Amino acid sequence: MNEFVEIPWQKLSPDAFQGMLEEMVTRDGTDYGESEVSVEEKIIQLRKALESKKAAIVFSPDTESWTVVAKA
Repeated sequence: MNEFVEIPWQKLSPDAFQGMLEEMVTRDGTDYGESEVSVEEKIIQLRKALESKKAAIVFSPDTESWTVVAKA
């Protein structure tokens, strides 16, 4: 079915939000281009994208997993 439910990051506790950011940027296959970027910098970039609404956290009930997607 591939339907997603958006999870507002503002509804997460600070610890849960930080944990999700850390998990997302350390997932296998995460590629940030040709230059190496530290985990801390990746977390800052992802946090900024979520806070500026350029990205969103989504949950898939079908797969019981979450990810971050770019928003148009």
